[in-house]
Amino acid sequence: MNTVIFQECVRYNGLLAVMKVSLAAVQRGLVGEIVMTEELEKLATELYNNQTPSSWSKVGHLSLKPLGSWIGDCNDRIEFLEKWIETGTPIKFWFSGFFFPQAFITGIKQNYARKEKIPIDRIAYDYIVRDDIKHEEI
Repeated sequence: MNTVIFQECVRYNGLLAVMKVSLAAVQRGLVGEIVMTEELEKLATELYNNQTPSSWSKVGHLSLKPLGSWIGDCNDRIEFLEKWIETGTPIKFWFSGFFFPQAFITGIKQNYARKEKIPIDRIAYDYIVRDDIKHEEI
């Protein structure tokens, strides 16, 4: 699981670095400190229109959300990782919050295989869809 969180942090740190550089550049371009290139103008337009900039989407998590919701989601994902680092491996995971959920699944399988001393290729997931669970009224 250490490998999983390390890889997730590397990806999010890369995204944050792209965001920091591009936002600083567009601010400088808007006030005339640097030339407003076509790329910077596109970024400024996307930000103005509440769209997630394409330059961020290329290195960011997959999402169809508008910019405001995308930023909130990104903050939640980073907070999830920070809490994991600060308090240790959580007892439950936000699966869709992972940049690369396949690595998480592989990590779980590896941990289980080591614990049970069985080959990882003999481990598979299965699920049962149930509709007989009664929910209590709140």
